[in-house]
Amino acid sequence: MSSSDGPGAGGAPEGPIRAVLFDLDGTLLDSVPLILDSFLHTFAACGIPHPGDDVLRHGLGIPLRSYFAQWATDPEQMERMIAVYRDYNLSNHDARVSAFPGVVDMVRQVRAGRWATALVTSKNRSASERGLALVGLSGTMDAIVTCDDVRRPKPDREPVDLALARLGVTAESAVFVGDSLHDLESGHAAGVRTAAALWGPFNREELAAGAPDYWLQQPADLEDVLHGR
Repeated sequence: MSSSDGPGAGGAPEGPIRAVLFDLDGTLLDSVPLILDSFLHTFAACGIPHPGDDVLRHGLGIPLRSYFAQWATDPEQMERMIAVYRDYNLSNHDARVSAFPGVVDMVRQVRAGRWATALVTSKNRSASERGLALVGLSGTMDAIVTCDDVRRPKPDREPVDLALARLGVTAESAVFVGDSLHDLESGHAAGVRTAAALWGPFNREELAAGAPDYWLQQPADLEDVLHGR
């Protein structure tokens, strides 16, 4: 039985869903512990004190350049922080990243149906494609939008708008599945329906401010959303 509770924002578009947009880290990939460790490794290597757990978690779902801008004092330091982060993250990626239980089946069921698919992530393209390949999801996205493709990343609407344009679908016919407030805010700003993935790092109380249209306790709950149940 689905754990989605139906519309939560009160103003969700009506009508059939024709496209599903997915966030990557924390939604499809269980990669958040590695991301947080990569932040800590970068801060230690660059002589930056531990900023606190809340500040660390705030970096989830936004591009590295946007996040590290709080500490980088010049372009050279910014590039060093990004390089240190990526070296550590990629060196540990394949051993520490996996798909959340049920996610691969969920995506494949969406693909087997009538729905178009897109990835909308704040990661760069090479890392995004590596993650999809690692868990067996290469070729499952009709469009991929990364931080390399936009000037204004999530929580701005631009990444979602671009994904819709590449799929050739309207906002009213799409739903964005994500695990963070950045995803929900980006989706709402673009006029798509939003579904909060509660298997990610943020709980229902933390995501409530994003007023998702649907709550998904587990990946299989997306089926009820797509079928209007």
